[in-house]
Amino acid sequence: THWKHGGIVGVRGYGGGVIGRYSDLPEEFPAVAEFHTFRVNMPSGWFYTTDKLRQLCDVWDKHGSGLTNMHGATGDIILLGAPTAELQPCFDDLSEIGFDLGGSGSDMRTPSACVGPGRCEYACFDTLRCSTALPRVQDELHRRCSIQIKNKISLPTTV
Repeated sequence: THWKHGGIVGVRGYGGGVIGRYSDLPEEFPAVAEFHTFRVNMPSGWFYTTDKLRQLCDVWDKHGSGLTNMHGATGDIILLGAPTAELQPCFDDLSEIGFDLGGSGSDMRTPSACVGPGRCEYACFDTLRCSTALPRVQDELHRRCSIQIKNKISLPTTV
């Protein structure tokens, strides 16, 4: 490919969430010389209101390419294609509408919850509540120190 990984580029007060992407042909394709990727935390159970989705898309149209990948391999909302100069303003606007960056480093990944009791009659515990509570604890930990935390909660069910 004609992309070179730029490492994890960042925003103030946060150690990850943005993946650096630089073209190795910037002279030929100046519009995509810098095409960084945001990973944004999704709400518990992936429940969105149309208003929140519109706000998210408006922020991304303002600061990035407008290309999205909803719930990629990481479960995050993937926002593809921001120039370096727009990283901090985009993060600030995302924070203002209630979104936070997901994990993109080796130390932290985004917690994700299935729909759980929201739509599953066989749910063994409240995955939505758990997924909402865990990030609060993780925010206290990973914004202060670099440690590796990986949580996975699953319970087998028999139907």
